[in-house]
Amino acid sequence: MHDHFELVTTAGTLRLTDPRRFGAVVWSDGLAHDPAARLLARLGAEPFDPAFTPQRFHAALHARRTNIKAALLAGDIVVGAGNIYVSEALHLAAIDPRTRSDSLSRPRAERLLAAVRSVLAQAIALGGSTLRDFKDAHGMSGAFQNAAQVYGREGQACARCGGTVRRIVQGQRATYFCAGCQRR
Repeated sequence: MHDHFELVTTAGTLRLTDPRRFGAVVWSDGLAHDPAARLLARLGAEPFDPAFTPQRFHAALHARRTNIKAALLAGDIVVGAGNIYVSEALHLAAIDPRTRSDSLSRPRAERLLAAVRSVLAQAIALGGSTLRDFKDAHGMSGAFQNAAQVYGREGQACARCGGTVRRIVQGQRATYFCAGCQRR
């Protein structure tokens, strides 16, 4: 089993189920107190925060010297954009995942931020992604994986241009993209 923590209350049980061990449970007296303050200080912006402007996003991308996919997954520019959603957002924005983050123009960065927000909104509406056995608090699986345009579609035709969806590995993570319509 992958349950690592349970908090039993009179209102029910809060359980951390984490097969890949990405999560953590920490206790603080408040958000402004350690260890929460120290951990949260390193996190990037919430993607739907109105203060997270395209200009701020562009500046953050230009401060990094890595491929755009790694920059987005790191969590210090924007939070909540996991591997599946980053592949999909890059496809929607027509940006090759191998593109260096500091080379993105302001218009392309603006298009990418809009794509990240669009993909995450769609994922939320569909209950997230279920690749194995995930269930939400109501016992429902996510359905975003059924709407994916590139993720998990290696060798299939791109819905946009008809090119072939490719799979590469970046930072030990699978990356799916269409070399025909996603440009560096």
